[in-house]
Amino acid sequence: MNDTTLKSIAKSLVPENYLAIANDARAERDKAIKLLLEKRKLPVSGWSETMIEYFVSELALLDSNNFPSRCGVGEREGRVICDLVRRRHYNFAHGIGRSGNLTDAQPKAAGSTIMANLTNSLVCDWIKSIGVPNCSKAIVIPLATGMTMMLVLRAIHSKRPTARYVLWSRVDQQSCFKAIAAAGLTPIVIDSLLVRECSVTESSHAQDVDSTCCTDLPQFVLKIKELGADQICCIVSTTSCFAPRSSDDIIELAKLCQVHDIPHIVNNAYGLQSSYFAHQLNQGARVGRIDAFVQSTDKNLLVPVGGAIVAGFTTDTVDAVAQLYPGRASGTQSLDVLMTLLSLGKNGYDNLMKERKIAHGMLLEGLTNLAQSHGERILPCRNPISIAMSLVSFEGNSNRLEIIGSMLLKRGVSGCRVVTTVDTKTIDGNTFLRWGSHNSAACVPYLTASAALGINPQDITNFLTKLDEVFLFCFHNILMTRATIIVPRYRLLKF
Repeated sequence: MNDTTLKSIAKSLVPENYLAIANDARAERDKAIKLLLEKRKLPVSGWSETMIEYFVSELALLDSNNFPSRCGVGEREGRVICDLVRRRHYNFAHGIGRSGNLTDAQPKAAGSTIMANLTNSLVCDWIKSIGVPNCSKAIVIPLATGMTMMLVLRAIHSKRPTARYVLWSRVDQQSCFKAIAAAGLTPIVIDSLLVRECSVTESSHAQDVDSTCCTDLPQFVLKIKELGADQICCIVSTTSCFAPRSSDDIIELAKLCQVHDIPHIVNNAYGLQSSYFAHQLNQGARVGRIDAFVQSTDKNLLVPVGGAIVAGFTTDTVDAVAQLYPGRASGTQSLDVLMTLLSLGKNGYDNLMKERKIAHGMLLEGLTNLAQSHGERILPCRNPISIAMSLVSFEGNSNRLEIIGSMLLKRGVSGCRVVTTVDTKTIDGNTFLRWGSHNSAACVPYLTASAALGINPQDITNFLTKLDEVFLFCFHNILMTRATIIVPRYRLLKF
């Protein structure tokens, strides 16, 4: 209701002074919405659920499928037969974009268009506020990170049609690598480099235990000279990944790309929750070249899986991705992101990042103590999110290593990865030795755990307790096995 409607209400329905108070509250809500639409900046403090639903409902009423006088005779009129589905999507049904561009306006869906464009503006403002102030544009793509990377690669390739190679710094996650093949390009795998962190007493695996995986810059230089810069479509680097791999040296790779005029895409999957990664991105673009960085919406904004954000320091690549997207797109991801950003505000997200940093310290301390008590150690790694702990006590028996992972999963622990360093994986004809280790020479088995956005202290406490129980169980069985092997004549079946 607007001022005209409220003023026309008969005094016999409600006392005038009561109506005036209610109207002041309505005007306050409308003022906040007006300010949001004008400034297109993330509010400092989060909005209430009631306020968000009020705003979203008002936007949905601007779409033709919600017009009182609708008379649709086309094949796509936003008809939703299941009321549960209609309410789940807050009456939005037309999607976003058009066949020519993901960010184009729709004649039938003014509300959806406002929603999508406003979301993109708020996302860009949010990225700037968390440590990437030079970000110039960002858009939400209704595809998960791997498919979005493929779309970005296609957009880059359209500007370099004769180039066919992608130099990819190895990280043992399938999505980004498969995106290169899906884009019709040829991946050139640059194995990560094992760098010794500190001097230790030499033993059979001392060097591996005290080494971290990082970017092999000399190998990138060598491949550029070998293949020719004009034959390289782009370089793909990674920030956030599983320990013991560190982030790629984004800054030096950005400088390298600028010198050789090669596009540079950064897989920043869950890197926006780290101020360190944000600084690396901003600094890389300041001193070198970063054409686009891609991140997941679910990991960085705690929404359901299915969306990604493409951002850049110029508008060229981001616009090219929007123009490459075929047909209309689902507006669900944009709506999820919009509602989440409004509910958090800048202060809410800042608090989540601070809580994550505290949780990381708690997890690191807990795993360090647990490792020491079981004769293991934390693998050195410049990774502000993921932590890796050695499993050398189980070395040589991949079955026992796999049992650790399955036992943790059975106890409700998800996300903890156990890497045996003996697995080999082939993807699209490319074979990766010691899959999961990020390096072909690594030989120390380990498990990883992450202090990612949204984790709480109780999760960490429960995980450490359950991991200790699993270790004790496994060590007990190892001792039993050894006892039965050493003196089988006495039938030591129990220990």
